[in-house]
Amino acid sequence: PQKTSFHRSQTLGYKNGFAFSRLPTAGIGGERLYVNQLSQAELDELSKRPMLTYRQAKQAPPSGFIPAHVAFDKKILKFDAYFQEDVPLSAEEHYRIRQVAIYYYLEDDSMSVIEPVVQNSGLLQGKLIRRHRVPKNDCGDHYHWKDLNRGMNITMYGRMYRIVDCDPFTQVFLESQGIELNPPEKMVFDPYTELRRMPMHKYVTPSDFDQFKQFLTYDKQVLRFYAMWDDTDSIFGENRPYIIHYYLADDTVEVREVYEQNDGRDPFPILIKRQRLPKTFVDKKKTFPSCVLEISDQEVLEWYTAKDFAVGKSTTLLGRTFFIYDCDEFTRNFYRDKFGITDFQPVEIKKKPLEEVPQVIPPYNGFGVLEDSLQNCFSLLPKPPRKDVIKMLENDHKVLRYQVALESPNPEDRKRRFILSYFLSNDMISIYEPPVRNSGIIGGKYLGKTRVAKPGSTTENVMYYEPSDLTIGSTIEVFGHRFVITDADEYVLNYMESNAESFPTATLQSLRDHFRPRQVVKETAKSDIPMLGTSDQEMDELIVQVQEELKLHKYLNNKSIREAFLQCDKDGSGILDKAKFLALCDSLSVPTNSFLVNKLIDLCSCGEDKINYRDFLRAFP
Repeated sequence: PQKTSFHRSQTLGYKNGFAFSRLPTAGIGGERLYVNQLSQAELDELSKRPMLTYRQAKQAPPSGFIPAHVAFDKKILKFDAYFQEDVPLSAEEHYRIRQVAIYYYLEDDSMSVIEPVVQNSGLLQGKLIRRHRVPKNDCGDHYHWKDLNRGMNITMYGRMYRIVDCDPFTQVFLESQGIELNPPEKMVFDPYTELRRMPMHKYVTPSDFDQFKQFLTYDKQVLRFYAMWDDTDSIFGENRPYIIHYYLADDTVEVREVYEQNDGRDPFPILIKRQRLPKTFVDKKKTFPSCVLEISDQEVLEWYTAKDFAVGKSTTLLGRTFFIYDCDEFTRNFYRDKFGITDFQPVEIKKKPLEEVPQVIPPYNGFGVLEDSLQNCFSLLPKPPRKDVIKMLENDHKVLRYQVALESPNPEDRKRRFILSYFLSNDMISIYEPPVRNSGIIGGKYLGKTRVAKPGSTTENVMYYEPSDLTIGSTIEVFGHRFVITDADEYVLNYMESNAESFPTATLQSLRDHFRPRQVVKETAKSDIPMLGTSDQEMDELIVQVQEELKLHKYLNNKSIREAFLQCDKDGSGILDKAKFLALCDSLSVPTNSFLVNKLIDLCSCGEDKINYRDFLRAFP
């Protein structure tokens, strides 16, 4: 009752692909087995003993059975054979012998026929008959190894094979089975294949000199001469270099052009193709049409040979006279060994110097940047001009701003104010006009970013405006328009003072003189002294400073300004409304947006909305 394991040990197995049984090694549940471990056949063998009986003894059990596919595995009979094939459409061969190998597989009585591959045979070779049981006749019989022997014919699928020999294993196997083998035969070879394997017969010409011997002796040996063709007598003629090749193998001559880059000529390198050139013709009538006939030995008395070419002499080839001035080293050695000539001094050819044609640059048409447009005059594929990247990185976002006024005979244009921006990264200038309400002029961008050339500059010597040219009161010309610089940002002064070594002293001094009154006013405004308590002396100093600044505005007429203010003051009180005062100043183009002028207006104020214009007119004597 305590037993829990009831499994049985395995007694069935496989060995080399075959099933077999073995005796159990343990009992049920792995218990020890006390019974006899011998098989029944072994027990019967041991039980044999002499018995006093007249009956027949038991027969021993048969030995183990081995199937045919195991006994004859990988055992193959090989026979050497050939067959004859007709070749109907060939003038060189009428039949063809093809050698094959017949394989017989003993394990399943199958056969296969394989033809060894012959290089450059032009035939589909290899496996002619695949492995299978080959039929022997129409009765359904198949070929057996007993049907195969040396020195016999065998027909498979309408083709007759002649078996001539077999390998040693096949011979031993057939003899062990009691088959008497026929004597071996010699293998028959294909006559056309053997003919192709024979070396070509070489013929030796008994003559001492012939064209074939000349070809074999001088093959790939060429004489090279350097020559000039003087064609200056024609209208557009010139001295042109050529190379004359003389081929020693067949006495032919070739004339090749020397093609140079950008010489303006089409690249046709051959002037005279390789041919025999006649030197002397047979006497004939002038009317004989020789130009339409091929030149043969009947029309020529003498052809050009290697003796007719020499350094320092002229040679006429097909109507053109070539002067030979030099040759290569192989040509010198050939003439030295063949003809004993040793004088090969090259002739120096003097070339006429080419006339230098000056490049004429057309005037600037105003489109695009001058340097960019100038590249079209130098190349068919213009490249953009190089930029100073270091300068662009150092001066990025650095802009100098100036206030400019348009210098024009038109009174309406004289009142317009502009902001000129100079970009230090690429030396470009842009002009912007701030919009003014009720002025009748649309403000906005007046000039896009571009480099502005100074008046009088040419395409060969271009001079652009620089920061040193932009001083207070100076006049700049931008594409036919003249502007007067009236004011600048304080950043301009700070930048020039920090880089004083890069700007002239006059430019820096003009900015300092312009900003000095503003600095005085700023310092006064920062002090504790109120503005209303300004003395007459300070008023006089401010008026003098305003007069100095107004001198830059040459378009102002002091007389007309005084008359206009007096006409507006009808009661003669000397006081005007602030709105009326500012409107009158704008109509007279008085720069009220200037810092000093605004300061003077503040000093002349009498209350919030009244201005004493008489003190203001002291600045306009």
